[in-house]
Amino acid sequence: MKIAYLTQSYPPMVSGAALVVEGLAKAMAKCGHRVLVIAASDQSRSYIVQEGKLTVLRLKSLHNPLRVGQRFLLYPRRSVMKTLQEFQPEVIHAHEPLQVGWLGLEYATRANIPITLTIHQIPSFIASYLPNFLRGRTEAMLWMYARWLSRKFTSMITPTKTISMLMTKMTGLQATTIGYGVDPQIFRPLLPCDDEAAIRQKWDLPLHVPLLLHVGRLDVDKCVDRVIQAAALAMAQTDTHLLIVGDGTQKPALIKLCHSLGIADRVHFPGYVSMTGGLPELYRTANLFITASEIETQGIVLLEAAASGLPLVAVRATCIPEIVHAGRNGYLAECGDIYGLGNAVSVLLKDPRKAISMGKASRALAEEHKFNFTVDTHEQLYRQMIMERRTQRLDAVRHNFWEYVKGWRLF
Repeated sequence: MKIAYLTQSYPPMVSGAALVVEGLAKAMAKCGHRVLVIAASDQSRSYIVQEGKLTVLRLKSLHNPLRVGQRFLLYPRRSVMKTLQEFQPEVIHAHEPLQVGWLGLEYATRANIPITLTIHQIPSFIASYLPNFLRGRTEAMLWMYARWLSRKFTSMITPTKTISMLMTKMTGLQATTIGYGVDPQIFRPLLPCDDEAAIRQKWDLPLHVPLLLHVGRLDVDKCVDRVIQAAALAMAQTDTHLLIVGDGTQKPALIKLCHSLGIADRVHFPGYVSMTGGLPELYRTANLFITASEIETQGIVLLEAAASGLPLVAVRATCIPEIVHAGRNGYLAECGDIYGLGNAVSVLLKDPRKAISMGKASRALAEEHKFNFTVDTHEQLYRQMIMERRTQRLDAVRHNFWEYVKGWRLF
């Protein structure tokens, strides 16, 4: 197959969509398919990267002032159309519903090929960036747009059943549920042969103390301040340390919050850590994972933590209960309940046996979300869409032929 992926963000830019597209693109190329990725450049200029059957076109972009390390395209119609025309994809997979998604739709309609869209965000997530008095009306308008736009795609993909059901409720259309997946060989529990002390020394982390871990963007919508406040409650009773991996606009404010709570010497900010730069070993070194985010469509970091054998502490929002099974592999607090998060952490720290048992349950759950399954399911969907479109073309040809024959007979 010839597969084209259209996205705004792509590594080294960091986002859930970027990581998903990169994983799929490389996996499909490894399977022998010819793959094209069109994305915003991480630099000020356009350039192309060729890796075997994978071609990545990075188009000239602008700096995104709202996100650290992010850039965005400004409707590059000419470049996208020219590149797609030269590549001649059999299927297009869009990961953004505005600029590149629209361009993909335009080309797919012209070329009469199928196009699918993965939903990485829902209107309430986008509206959360706005002042309170604008959120309700903006969310309603975005759902109207989603209902109209979704009918133009051949299919829609969502990463969880929760988001699929929400899309059906709000648009009236059925979405295909395909999880983001996780590689359980990369993200795995600590093994006897692993040198935990060496890992902690490498990252300047203290030995022999419980370690709480948070991974993600340090932006307002991720509610990392609540993680710090909840951790502070547990720190008052134990010698626990908190490790916050990631970068974002809120990092200075979060460091200031740690100082105001008197826990700055026990909170570590190593910045963004890539998968190849040591992220899996940080998961393995931690004792439990905590997040207060309320805007996940699946939560890649939750899957990574689960695969690493960690008990999970999170909030009861969107799809999170699909990954965090309360009482089985972790605990859920209500949205905004800092004391609930803190109490859940304290319970696990005070009962290591329960924490270990829940960590094993997390690992078992992660085994059901293997990335290989994600790749296989996408591949099957692409083939199905291509075959259905070919059948539609053939039916149209047959119909036109018989209409012609009927007209000729009448003449």
